[in-house]
Amino acid sequence: MDKVQDWYDNCYDEWERLSRHRIEFDITKKYMDEYIEGKGLNIFDIGGGPGRYSFYLADKGHHVSLLDISSKNIKTAKEKSAEAGVKLVAYIHADAKDLSLYGKDFDVILLMGPLYHIVSEDERMSVLKQAIIHLKPGGIIFASFISKYAPIQDYLKGLHHIDDTEQIIRYLKDGANSPENGFTTAYFWSPCEARKFMADAGLEELAFAGVENILCSKENEVNALEEEEYKKWLDICYKLGQDSNLFGSSEHFLYVGRKCI
Repeated sequence: MDKVQDWYDNCYDEWERLSRHRIEFDITKKYMDEYIEGKGLNIFDIGGGPGRYSFYLADKGHHVSLLDISSKNIKTAKEKSAEAGVKLVAYIHADAKDLSLYGKDFDVILLMGPLYHIVSEDERMSVLKQAIIHLKPGGIIFASFISKYAPIQDYLKGLHHIDDTEQIIRYLKDGANSPENGFTTAYFWSPCEARKFMADAGLEELAFAGVENILCSKENEVNALEEEEYKKWLDICYKLGQDSNLFGSSEHFLYVGRKCI
């Protein structure tokens, strides 16, 4: 995880990522609007980067605690919080692999980063089970996954030069990524694998979506549309998100589940 921390501390601007990947951000917020019900909920954003989703939910009146492995992301969260006038309950610089110090009464858990970066299946399950412990019975959990098809979609949207086709399809065989291959330590998922992983932890699935689906390879063009047209395409994308025939067209999967009582 030191390599992951170094990536976000020194090599990457996570705050700006969701400005570039506007479709991912807006679609995910739509799912939050649909499945997070009630006022003044206690929410734990585990691995939430610089807090984009934390601020969105805090602005709606929820009590949000943010945890992230990157000291830069936590610093950015504090700065952006002050600029926006939206205060979080806590800004925690820590590793998601040890959640033992935190409360166990959250209405909603966001686990929308750690499952990207832990290659070991046992360690991934440990993080998930720890997160579930901190969730109230009947509480809601959001989890994000990078798709095994993401490298293909990324090359396609920019029509980047391909030196070797194996370099972008190898993730379909093995989802593990090492820093020398670009990005940082990461694990890419198939839809079936992600859904089974969450079910094996005893969660009830409420929704599983391919976040970008039909808009993925046209992201740059869609982002450039006038706002009215952008919202129309976003609506179509949202309505098609749970069509399993389109899962492979997405770079990210989003799972929404409930902790069984």
